[in-house]
Amino acid sequence: MSRQLRVLVTGASGYLGARLVARARASGFQVVCVDQIARESCGQHLRADISKAGPWQNAFCGVHTVFHLAGKAHAVSEFRQDEAEYFRVNTDGTRFTLEAARRAGAQRFVLFSSVKAMSRSHAASQLGVTPDRPLDESDAVEPDTPYGRSKLAAEALVLAGGYVPEPVVLRLCDVYGPASKGNLQQMLAAVARRRFPPLPRVPNRRSMVHVDDVLAAATLAASHQAAVHNVFIVSDGRAYSTEEILAQMRRAIGHPPISRAAPLAIYRALGVVGDHLGRIRGRRFVFDTNTLTSLLDSSWFSSAKIERLLGFRPEWNLEQALRSMIAALPIRSAETE
Repeated sequence: MSRQLRVLVTGASGYLGARLVARARASGFQVVCVDQIARESCGQHLRADISKAGPWQNAFCGVHTVFHLAGKAHAVSEFRQDEAEYFRVNTDGTRFTLEAARRAGAQRFVLFSSVKAMSRSHAASQLGVTPDRPLDESDAVEPDTPYGRSKLAAEALVLAGGYVPEPVVLRLCDVYGPASKGNLQQMLAAVARRRFPPLPRVPNRRSMVHVDDVLAAATLAASHQAAVHNVFIVSDGRAYSTEEILAQMRRAIGHPPISRAAPLAIYRALGVVGDHLGRIRGRRFVFDTNTLTSLLDSSWFSSAKIERLLGFRPEWNLEQALRSMIAALPIRSAETE
């Protein structure tokens, strides 16, 4: 990707978007930012609600590559997820962005999607069952959440809608890194405060990816000709069990290892109780069956395709990243011992 190219980033104020903007600007690219929140560091910035057509669509003039990150994130805390809202933001928002890119003559469009756009209904989704292989891009796509369905619909628009000549889709595994917004950082904060209980020993497999490796994958997706018309899963190439993640966190913080595991039956019972309390309250309880599933099921994916076609080589794993993640916590681990 030539440094003289003009690129546009939607969702430019988000965790990934802000870092992508900084990297592009540091590399000398002209960057246009589209987001609901203005950032002085971005330079040319347009505040916009991408789920509605509007003047923001005129900002694409002269843009060669669009990085589309804006959207409604997967909200695990929601008791009843609003499917219409996910489709309004993630699918309709992608369509409006594609329409603007087409009118401006943009060439490449890189959609930041998620592995949640794929099915997780194989044997690995059963607690206590070890999957025999990771899922890849050839596996069935039957998402089981409103978020996943909205992202899959957005992927279809990008790849088959005919809006731009060079569409690319990146399906990201759970992203980790300093001050990340996902469940992993929340888990780390709870471990640092000694508020994370022992877990059952479940041989699950989970895929994740460091934020810097996501940016490297995005650069390849925007510059490599072999990326065009392709979907790529992006991970750090490791398969983590939740027990291993917890052990790595405790070791990095300086807490002693946990000697005994908790019975899975107790957690199942607590999940059922949480489900009942959630129905009574009309909103999810702090621990329920969905929480248990998100902790202990398998979400294992292969990034062999992007490694083979684009030469992607992840540089990070969780153990390497934990020091900077701990340093970014509001309360340092040293203050909790």
